[in-house]
Amino acid sequence: MAQQLLMPKATAVWLVDNTALSFEQIATFCKLHPLEVKAIADGESAQGIKGLDPIATGQLSRDEIARAEANPNHKLKLSEPKVRVPDSKRKGPRYTPVSKRQDRPNAILWLVRNHPELKDAQISRLVGTTKSTIEQIRERTHWNSTNLTPMDPVTLGLCSQIDLDLEVERAAKGRPLPTAAELGATLEAAQETEKLNFSYEREEEKEIDADAVFAKLKSLKSDRKDEDEDDHY
Repeated sequence: MAQQLLMPKATAVWLVDNTALSFEQIATFCKLHPLEVKAIADGESAQGIKGLDPIATGQLSRDEIARAEANPNHKLKLSEPKVRVPDSKRKGPRYTPVSKRQDRPNAILWLVRNHPELKDAQISRLVGTTKSTIEQIRERTHWNSTNLTPMDPVTLGLCSQIDLDLEVERAAKGRPLPTAAELGATLEAAQETEKLNFSYEREEEKEIDADAVFAKLKSLKSDRKDEDEDDHY
C-alpha cells in the first residue's frame, strides 16, 4: 500500500507557520496548488483549520525540513513509518472494471457448471455480482442466456487462481459427507463384471460320432442311386 500524507491541508498550515519552506515545496509535499498555499499564508484560506505537526506524527524529520529550507529545489520526502498497518480486508463483492463487466455472466455460468458447491455469496465475492444475477443464470432466465458461453474467471482476469482455490476449499469443507446410497452408486469391480452367468457352446467342440456320419453318407448315396435308375426308365 502506498504511503500517504495524513491531513494534507492541516500539515500545510503547520509548515507555513513554523518553517521557511517555499510555497512550491509545501504544495508539492501536501499535494496542493501553490496558490492555495499562498492563500493559507495570507490568511484567506483554512482559517478554521488547526495545524498538524508532521514531526510529531512521524511523517517528517527535522533534518529533512532543514535540508529543504537550505535548498529551495529539494523536495520533501515522507519518513518511513515505524509501524506498518496491515491493509484492511475487503468486504462485500469484488469491484469489476467496466471493460470486463460484459464477461461477468460468462464467468458466472462457468462457476455454476464447474463448481456447483460454491454458494451465491462466494461467486459474488469472486466476480463482483449480485445474487439475483447468479440465480437468473443458474435457472436460465437471464435475458442473454442463449448467448452465454462458460469462461474461466481466472482467464478473464476477474479473479485470481488463489482466490478461486480458496473459495472452492471453503465450500468443500462445508459439504456433507456422502451417504451410503451415494457410495454404493459406483462402478462394480472388474472381478465382479468378469463373472458371466452364461456360457457359449460351440458345435466344433461337440464329440463327433463317426458311425453316425458314415451311416448318413451311405443313406444319401443309396437314395441318389435309386433316383438315377428311375431316370433311365
